[in-house]
Amino acid sequence: MVLPDPSITTLSRWFRTSFRVRYHESDQMGVVYHANYLNWFEIGRTEMIRELGFTYRGMEEEGVLLPVVDLDIKYRQPARYDDLVTVFTRMTAFSPLRIHYEYEVRLLSEQEQAGLRLNEEPGQADLPGVLLTNGSTRHVWLNQEWKPARLDKCAPKLYHALKDTLLGRKE
Repeated sequence: MVLPDPSITTLSRWFRTSFRVRYHESDQMGVVYHANYLNWFEIGRTEMIRELGFTYRGMEEEGVLLPVVDLDIKYRQPARYDDLVTVFTRMTAFSPLRIHYEYEVRLLSEQEQAGLRLNEEPGQADLPGVLLTNGSTRHVWLNQEWKPARLDKCAPKLYHALKDTLLGRKE
């Protein structure tokens, strides 16, 4: 008997976080060093989880780890020192054993930033601003022994919060 795949493949709403490019993230030309975008993806994931009422520290205290197992990134335009960038993050697939994220790092004007504050969340349509970098990461849920862990069993509250978010239910 083949069991149905319990994974959900759809697009959650976009979560966002903004910050200024720091001096140490850029080179002598004032251009952001490419590896910093990976850190920015992590900031996006971390802030998304925080907005859902959880923290990575709390997940780890519950015995759940979430390592990256695959990464895809495309550089479109450089971010520069002191730019105000916004990282948009959303889930694209989720199951008790894995989660996939999509990211867009964008440069927004002050008017676009203000518009985001006025409108609760950008929809599924085009995001505002200039696309600097986009990418995706795939992760697996592990326990403290680095063995696969079912999130629905190890951290059911987090599992249901992520599942409901992906399905568009009220958080």
